[in-house]
Amino acid sequence: MKKFLGVQDIGNLHDAVAEALEVKRNRFAYKHLGQDKTLLMIFFNNSLRTRLSTQKAAMNLGMNVMVLDVNQGAWKLETERGVVMDGDKSEHLLEAIPVMGSFCDLIGVRSFARYESKEDDYSEKILQQFIRYSGKPVFSMESATVHPLQAFADLITIEEHKRTQRPKVVLTWAPHPKALPQAVPNSFAQWMNATDYDFVITHPHGYELASEFAGNAPVEYNQDKALEGADFVYAKNWAAYSGDNYGKILCQDRSWTIDDRKMSLTNDGYFMHCLPVRRNMIVTDSVIESPNSLVIPEAANREISAEVVIKRFLEEMS
Repeated sequence: MKKFLGVQDIGNLHDAVAEALEVKRNRFAYKHLGQDKTLLMIFFNNSLRTRLSTQKAAMNLGMNVMVLDVNQGAWKLETERGVVMDGDKSEHLLEAIPVMGSFCDLIGVRSFARYESKEDDYSEKILQQFIRYSGKPVFSMESATVHPLQAFADLITIEEHKRTQRPKVVLTWAPHPKALPQAVPNSFAQWMNATDYDFVITHPHGYELASEFAGNAPVEYNQDKALEGADFVYAKNWAAYSGDNYGKILCQDRSWTIDDRKMSLTNDGYFMHCLPVRRNMIVTDSVIESPNSLVIPEAANREISAEVVIKRFLEEMS
C-alpha cells in the first residue's frame, strides 16, 4: 500500500479480518517489522482514541513514533496557494510537508472537514497534499470525508459479535448540538457495502450521504421501521451533505435518539458508536451502559485495525 483512505485499499475483507484476529491474539509478533522505522502522526484536530490506538499499534510493531499537533506545538500552517502570508500563519504546508517526510518512514494525518468549501473537503485537499509532496506512504487518521481506521475496527467488532452469518446492520442518524462531518458515516457505509451484510441507512430527509459512500444501500426514512430486526445499531450524527445545505444542521429531532424503546425493536441488537458520544442526545444512559453496548470493545479494536494497516505498510517496505 502507498496510501490507506478506504476499503478499496485494504483488499479482501475476509483476509483483512482474519489478519486482524491473528494480530489481536499476539500484538507483538511482528515487532521486528518496525525496527528503525518511524511513524509521524500529524494532528490538525483533536483526538483521543485515534492518537492512543495508532501510537500503541505502531509501538506494538517496534516503531519509533513522533506526534505533531499543528497550530499548537508547531508553526501555524497556511494551506492555500496564492495567499499573501502577512497574517498569523508562519509556514506554508508545501514547505512543511516535504520537511516532515524527511524525518519519517510513514505518515498518519488527521484533518477534519472545515465546512467552508464542499469542493475542498470532498477533494481531500490537505490529505492529498501529503500524499503528493511527502514522498512517504500516508494513511488517514480521519480526514474531511473518511475515517477508515474506525470503519475497519467497526467491521472487526461486528465479525466478533455477530450471531448469524448475514446480520442486519443499521446506520442511524441521531441528533447533536453541533454540525459534525460525514467522515464516520461515509466510511461505515462504504465498508458495510463491501460486505454481504443486510445493511440499511436511516435518517431524516435532507441528510442523504454522498452516493459514492452510500452506494446502493437502502435508505429508510422511518427509523422505527429500519430498526426492526436489527442485529447491530450504529448511531452517529452528521450534518447535511447535499446542495446549499452542506455542513448545516437541518433538524435536532430528539425522537431519533436511541433509547430502550428503539432497541426493543431490534433482534436483541448490539449498540455501536465511534465515541465520543453525547449522552441523552445520541443515545440514552441505559442503552450505552447496557450489556449489549459495544462501544468499549469497538474502541479497543482501533488498536487492532491500526496495527494491521501499519503492518501492511511495513511489510511492503521490507
